[in-house]
Amino acid sequence: MTIPISFTAASDQEVVLRAREGHEDAFRELIRRYERPVFSLIYRMVRDRELAEDLSQETFVKVLNAIESYRPEYKFSSWIFKIANNASIDHLRRRELNTLSLEGARDATTPERAEATALQIADRSESSLEEMEAKELGGAIEKAIARLRPEYQSCILLRHVEDKSYEEIAEILSLPLGTVKTYIHRARRVAT
Repeated sequence: MTIPISFTAASDQEVVLRAREGHEDAFRELIRRYERPVFSLIYRMVRDRELAEDLSQETFVKVLNAIESYRPEYKFSSWIFKIANNASIDHLRRRELNTLSLEGARDATTPERAEATALQIADRSESSLEEMEAKELGGAIEKAIARLRPEYQSCILLRHVEDKSYEEIAEILSLPLGTVKTYIHRARRVAT
């Protein structure tokens, strides 16, 4: 009988090392730590809950299959976000989806699903006029982001939604820092 190991105090690198040795508990710990952040990043790109769940699962399968290629001198979070981002971009390119919709996902079949996938901008304490203005602004922002190339979308979402630094974005996307800054600058210019 194998005694479960507690990984709560262990660093990501220590947990990855154990996962590489074949410890299933270690891989489960990585999933526990990154399930929500990975889903959140993917969901913000594809704006469809079921699709985000599928792409998240695909991300973790890729992580498991490529765990040997992870280099511990880099942050694990950057490595896994890069895999998640690439899975999202690959899907968007294959499907050429309009990634954001004020009304919710195109395939929303129920009002609850449409509301769950719609971008929420209005504050519940706002007046009707303020709520309408916020909705219009939200729609304009969504349309602007939807027109961007997937690479630009990734940079903008990581910077302004995930609140990542330019350096972290460069690491996550494996891009030179100058390229990240250029993508964000171009995305802002295209969106205005």
